[in-house]
Amino acid sequence: MAGPGWLPPEEERLLGLEFYATAQPGLGGRLKREAADFRVEELSAYPRPDPDGPITVLRVESQGWEQHELTHRLAQALGIPTHAIRWAGTKDRRAVAERILSYRGAPPQPGQVSLPRVEVREVYRTREELVLGHHYGNRFRIVLREVASPPEEAVSRARRLKEELHGLHGFPNFFGVQRFGEVRPVTHSVGRALVQGDAAGAVDIYLCELAPGETPLGSEARAAFAEHRDPARALREFPPALQFERQILDHLARGQSAAQALRALGHPLRTLFVHAYQSYLFNRYLSRRFAAGLSLVEPASGDWLLRVARDGTIPGRDPVPVTPDNLSEARALVQEGKARLAGPLVGYETPRLEGPAGPLLEELLDADHVCRASFELRSAPDLASAGNWRPLWCPDPTLSLEWESPPEAAGLRFEFNLPRGSYATVLLREFRKSGATAALGSDSTREF
Repeated sequence: MAGPGWLPPEEERLLGLEFYATAQPGLGGRLKREAADFRVEELSAYPRPDPDGPITVLRVESQGWEQHELTHRLAQALGIPTHAIRWAGTKDRRAVAERILSYRGAPPQPGQVSLPRVEVREVYRTREELVLGHHYGNRFRIVLREVASPPEEAVSRARRLKEELHGLHGFPNFFGVQRFGEVRPVTHSVGRALVQGDAAGAVDIYLCELAPGETPLGSEARAAFAEHRDPARALREFPPALQFERQILDHLARGQSAAQALRALGHPLRTLFVHAYQSYLFNRYLSRRFAAGLSLVEPASGDWLLRVARDGTIPGRDPVPVTPDNLSEARALVQEGKARLAGPLVGYETPRLEGPAGPLLEELLDADHVCRASFELRSAPDLASAGNWRPLWCPDPTLSLEWESPPEAAGLRFEFNLPRGSYATVLLREFRKSGATAALGSDSTREF
C-alpha cells in the first residue's frame, strides 16, 4: 500500500475487508440513497428459446427485493415450490436489478405475476435450466450522492483514484458487505455455527442478534425473544416482514428442535449461510495475505491458479497447483491474462495449502474451531460443501465517470462492467473510503 494508508471502518473489518488497495483519500458520499441510484443488469448467454421446451425463463426487473424473498413470492404467484425457481446470480436488495430466472413448467398467464416494484420484461420457453453462475458478468450504473467536494474537485479526485486502480491492474476481489446481509450482516455467523455443528447457536444468532440498520420494531422483537425465549409469544411480536424468522419461530412453537426448525427455511437459504461463512474466510485469507506482504496477483510456489475460460469466465473448479517445476509457466499465464491467482472457498475437499500462504488458512480455521471435515456438516448433510476457488484480484474494469446534476440531487455517476461474482460496492469502496481513518506506518512500496 502506498502513501499514508487508510484503515477501513470497523463494520468492514469485522467481515474481513481489512485494507484498501489505493492510497489516495476517498470521496465519501452515499450509495443507494434511492434504489434507482444503483442499477445492475446481468450479462448472460441467455438460454436459447424453444417453443416446445419444458423450462420457462423470466427476465425480471425488480426494485427493493432480496433474492430469496423475490423467488418465494414469485413461486407463490406461480403455484410452484420455492426451490423450483433457479437463478444465475444474486443481486442487491436496494437496487434496480434486472435478472433472469427459470423454472420447470408453463409460462405464467397474463396478470398472474403481479408483485409491487416487479416487472416481467420477457417470458419464453427453453430446454436449458439456469444454474448459479450461468451469467458471465454484470453491467452497473451507479450514482454516488452527497459527495462533500464541489463537482470539479470530486471528478478530478475520482479520476486520480481511477488511474491509481489502473496502475494496480484492478482491485482486491473481496466479497462485499451485502454478501453477509444488507440490513443485518449475520449470515456468516449463522453459517459458522452450522459448520461447527451448533444448530441451536445458528438459530439463536438468526433470531436474536441485533444490528443498527434494522427497524426498531424488529430490534425490539429480537431483544424480547432473547429475554423470554417463548416462540409462541415471539410469533405475535415479530413483524410480518421478518417472514423467515417467523417460519423458524412457528416450528419452534410446535416443539421442534432448532435443527428441524431451520429446515423450514428451505435449502437455498440454508446453503447461503454456509456459503457466507466460506466468503468470510476468503475475505480474511485475502487480508491475511496482504498483511503478510504476499502478492495477490503474482503466484509463488505453493499457490493455486484458476484458468480463464474462452468466454472470459473463471470456473472455480479444477485449480492448478503452482510448484517449483511450473512456476515460470504459471507466472507467464497470469501475465498473459490466461490465469488468475486464486484463494480457497474452504470445503471438505480443500487441499492443505503449501508455501508462505499455507499457515494463514490453518490459523483462520483453528481460530474458529473448525477444520475441512467440518464442512461435511454431518448433522445437515444436504448443506455439505466440497469447497471451491475464487480469484484474489479483480481485473481493472473499463470505467466511465461523470458528474450529473438533475434538479433534485447531484452526484457522481459511475458506469462499468464486472465479471460475475465481483462486487461493485467493493470497487466503489476504493473511491469512497467512507468511515476510513489514516493508518500510520504503512509500506509505501507495496506491490500487489
